[in-house]
Amino acid sequence: MALPATLHHFEIALNHVDRRLEQALVFKVARHPSETLERLWLRAIAYCWQWEERIAFGPGLSDPDAPDLEVRDYTNQLTRWIRVGKPQAAKVQRAVDQHPGAKVVVLFEAPARLEAFLDEARAEGLSRVAKAELAAVDPALLSALASHEDRRARATFTFVGEHLYVDLDGQTLEGPLTSGRLT
Repeated sequence: MALPATLHHFEIALNHVDRRLEQALVFKVARHPSETLERLWLRAIAYCWQWEERIAFGPGLSDPDAPDLEVRDYTNQLTRWIRVGKPQAAKVQRAVDQHPGAKVVVLFEAPARLEAFLDEARAEGLSRVAKAELAAVDPALLSALASHEDRRARATFTFVGEHLYVDLDGQTLEGPLTSGRLT
């Protein structure tokens, strides 16, 4: 018998300074038994970083071709396709091709992984990956967040420019969001 997913409950006070956005978010995320806490937190960061009305988590690791998060408009048209972790460059280009009306976004777990992704795209000649928005989280920040093993998290996320500040359990964490683009 397969192990069930574990629900994690997040209460986030979101401040996105550049977007002039302040929002109280309460959401639950199902963690697949094979999913690491780092990847779970990466999905939570992506949810907050890209937050807008109607953002929703995808099926997760159970469907490797589906986005980790997506946004659909009121006509059910996909407007944002978001992936986290270690996607293959060819799959990101396929998402760009299959969803021309959607913004394709990828959030990596480290700047080194972002660079490896860009090298892979260049080597394979995947020029349309340039249409995707790419960024990476500071691995030290992600590791510090993952050390919080409670299934309930109450935090404040503040995005300023390309930097993320997190207040979690009385501890202040911070790290850059490194942007990347295929040139």
